[in-house]
Amino acid sequence: MTHPPGTRPPVAQAAAALAVCLSLVAAALVAVLVRPPGASAAAPAGTGTGYLSTSGNRIVDGTGQTVRLTGINWFGMETDNKTFHGLWARGYKSMLDQMAQLGYNTLRVPYSNDALKPDAKATSVDGVSNPDLVGLSPLQILDKVIAYAGQKGMRVILDRHRPTSAGQSALWYTPAVSETTWIEDWKALARRYAGNPTVIGADLHNEPHADGTDPNGTGSCWGCGDPARDWRLAAERAGNAILSVNSNWLIFVEGVSCPSGGNANSWDDIPDEHCGWWGGNLSKAGQYPVRLNVANRLVYSPHEYGISVYRQPWFDSADFPNNLAAIWDQQWGYLYKQNTAPLLLGEFGSTLADPKDKVWLEKLLAYAGTGATGMSFTYWSWNPNSGDTGGILNDDWTTVNQAKQSILQPYLIPPTPGDGGGPTDPPPTGSDACKVAYTVINRWSGGFQGNVDVTNSGSTTFRNWTLTFDVPQGVTVSSGWNATFSQSGTKVTVKGPSWNADLEAGEKASVGFTANGSDTPQPQTYAVNGTSCG
Repeated sequence: MTHPPGTRPPVAQAAAALAVCLSLVAAALVAVLVRPPGASAAAPAGTGTGYLSTSGNRIVDGTGQTVRLTGINWFGMETDNKTFHGLWARGYKSMLDQMAQLGYNTLRVPYSNDALKPDAKATSVDGVSNPDLVGLSPLQILDKVIAYAGQKGMRVILDRHRPTSAGQSALWYTPAVSETTWIEDWKALARRYAGNPTVIGADLHNEPHADGTDPNGTGSCWGCGDPARDWRLAAERAGNAILSVNSNWLIFVEGVSCPSGGNANSWDDIPDEHCGWWGGNLSKAGQYPVRLNVANRLVYSPHEYGISVYRQPWFDSADFPNNLAAIWDQQWGYLYKQNTAPLLLGEFGSTLADPKDKVWLEKLLAYAGTGATGMSFTYWSWNPNSGDTGGILNDDWTTVNQAKQSILQPYLIPPTPGDGGGPTDPPPTGSDACKVAYTVINRWSGGFQGNVDVTNSGSTTFRNWTLTFDVPQGVTVSSGWNATFSQSGTKVTVKGPSWNADLEAGEKASVGFTANGSDTPQPQTYAVNGTSCG
């Protein structure tokens, strides 16, 4: 989905707290009073326990129980702001509280590769509403949001939305951002959040599509066999690279607009072509499936929109809305109905300004199904400043658009705090769960050696422990011992060795490293398996 970078609508600061309360009360009433025939109450499974995988057309948790993701998109990290929009108006914890209360159990986070650069700066963050975000980088703010979402029982999907903040791209690479950069940045994120099952996977590239100018096809195709254009092959390369460093993640793969890569916004011009929404066409995925090296990790993720985004020809067909199910079957629904793979509708939305869009949205959600066994989804968007869809929030960034929420509410499965814990043991919480001691053991002009002792001071085991910490700008870790070291920007990730993979309660691990740069100020924000350390 496209939207104006950095757009900031007027914010109604007055009575914000009261408005939040009123909107949450209203949402709770809607949840009770508005249910379509046959709709079930919220499934008790919530978002499950531990890491997620797939089984046929289901997403399942670490115990094999079916999980249904019913989430929301919160954009901004892909724009010039390089962080979540609305932080100029409200605190991030307040917004996540509201999302969870309304019933959204998953957060899809769009980002651009610009936001991952070591010198990236987050802008438009109100320090009064978000005092703990002041001065943080985009990735450090993302860490904070993920940590709090995990406390709420929510899951997080990372979405590579744009190569740069300038806009979306038909292909997954551009002259400014190579395929290698795309994949390496994904691997860095996969390492960064290894051991943290709140983050469940990677939406590899947002809305691959035809370029709209060349009828012979120069945009993303599916199954055409050209390595420079075949999105299916690119998804395999990226997905397998990610799984090589973090085998626990799900890999979310969107469709294209036209299997040939050309003829944008055409439905019937070429037999069996049936071009549709950017990212929404998975009609060739049955014939040419994405092949991953780790079994049970693939989720297909089409996009679907209403008239306010583009007036597709099927909206004006004489048999609307009865024609919609057949279109969805042909484009992507067959994958679910044939038990090929799970589906997550990664984006769908509308302003609802056209009466047909209300009918379309109701039909789409009914098609997706109710209860724990329906298709998963993440609605576009939380933000009110999405130009062609608007959001669940109104322009004050506080009150809820009840017309939309009332349609979505019966299909939402609220998160349960405590869900999403580690694959075997619940993670310890708070700075008392682990302690670190840092020492500079040698220094010279242009470099130094450091040592970190990390102690499990909690009562449960850190399985497959991973230590992370931040170093100052300009410091690069060149080598390490007693663990595997990697670095992305200022974030250093230390993976425990196979011979000491589990850190039992009361045990200590000692790791050391050699680095280039100044040894002051010392590293900070230590965490083990996503749990902050004192």
